[in-house]
Amino acid sequence: MKIQIYNTLSHSKEEFIPIDKKEIKIYSCGPTVYSYAHIGNFRTYVFMDNLRRMFKYNGYKLNHVMNITDVGHLTSDADTGEDKMEKAAKKEGKDPYEIAEFYTKAFMEDMKKLNIDMPNIISKATDNIEEMLELVKEIVKRGYAYETSKGIYFDVSKLDKYPVLSNNKVEDQEAGARIEVDSEKKNPYDFALWIKAKENHIMKWDSPWGKSYPGWHLECSAMSKKFLGKHFDIHTGGIDHIPIHHENEIAQSKGATGEIPANYWMHCEFLLVNGGKMSKSLGNIYTLKDLEERGIEPLAYKLFCFSSHYRNKLNFTFEGVKASQISLNRLREGYLKHINENEEVEENKIKDYENRFNEAINDDLNMPLALGILWEVIKEPKKSKKYAKLVEKFDEVFGLDLKNSIKYNKQELEIPDEIKKLLEDRKIARLHKDWQESDRIRDKIKNLGYAVKDTQDGMKIEKIQ
Repeated sequence: MKIQIYNTLSHSKEEFIPIDKKEIKIYSCGPTVYSYAHIGNFRTYVFMDNLRRMFKYNGYKLNHVMNITDVGHLTSDADTGEDKMEKAAKKEGKDPYEIAEFYTKAFMEDMKKLNIDMPNIISKATDNIEEMLELVKEIVKRGYAYETSKGIYFDVSKLDKYPVLSNNKVEDQEAGARIEVDSEKKNPYDFALWIKAKENHIMKWDSPWGKSYPGWHLECSAMSKKFLGKHFDIHTGGIDHIPIHHENEIAQSKGATGEIPANYWMHCEFLLVNGGKMSKSLGNIYTLKDLEERGIEPLAYKLFCFSSHYRNKLNFTFEGVKASQISLNRLREGYLKHINENEEVEENKIKDYENRFNEAINDDLNMPLALGILWEVIKEPKKSKKYAKLVEKFDEVFGLDLKNSIKYNKQELEIPDEIKKLLEDRKIARLHKDWQESDRIRDKIKNLGYAVKDTQDGMKIEKIQ
């Protein structure tokens, strides 16, 4: 079955044709590990996860690389300001390498919570300095770069076309709108490949141009070339990477090799919060830990991401993600209803579900449509292990860990001691027919996040989502 994906390079949906039918080569922009990743960042990694899983579902083997940026990403994406790693190190009173190690570990733990199918190779920028330096030398040798007092800059005027992804016209942009005006640059849009370090700069390496460090854009070009070769299938990232980071990756790769490195460029749209942009000043930047503290599982956030196509903006609200938590619980309950039953199921119905699901995921990762098909299977009136196995198969793409639903159900039954004590008090009140006290305790339990239901079999309690 053919696969269609949207290619930012051509601004159209295209049939995916791999360079090598045996293996798909993918490069994904990873995190800059100076702070905790937030839920907006993780929307892009959920998209990356679905892409991996979709190709594997279709029988492909992957060679997938993701970088960890632990040097060179300045506070402005356009080569100005402090290195984010050094700024975080000063703020926390730690060594930049300590900062990188701590937040890399935190990032990996969050990826595990989201059940992300991890890339084959995850490589730190600082482990690839020699490769970056060789790439700069090659670009200089081919006449695409020049030296200033601040570093080695790429000369965009030497390219046949720049930019190529965003299709913006550089002459229509104000010189200071994207980057700081620098009189030493040949063109205001030239960008740093290699930055000369100041005396007090911590992260710096020897080079033909003195103690220096790599530009952020250079890192990805060097690592993708090292691990995937100069020409590979797909490059992924957030939509914010299009106008600067990915444009400059393409530019410097063309300067070094004469080629655009990837055939397909795929980008995930922004996550909004309550209809607006995430901002520290607004206090609306949330981490997975923030969600967990409000009773929202990371996998519920992952399910929430499937409510919109990856190329559409997704508006985050706590009401929306709480609804996804309820939906996740119902998916688990529905799966468990099927797992031990053996009602007769028509094989052609199973095949029809499989074909429709495959068509959905192969149509530029139409996860909302695929999710709708999953719900159809879950809600089948006939309960059968065959449907449970079909759910497990579809979950190879969703990554919601539905085959372990019983584990999560057990977790939901863990009731705090305070609630247990109140339940006992309410039981006593009801035995004495003290309905007013019974209602008072019920309301108190509700305020603590739990709902009590009186049934023929006694009191039932569940966590309010």
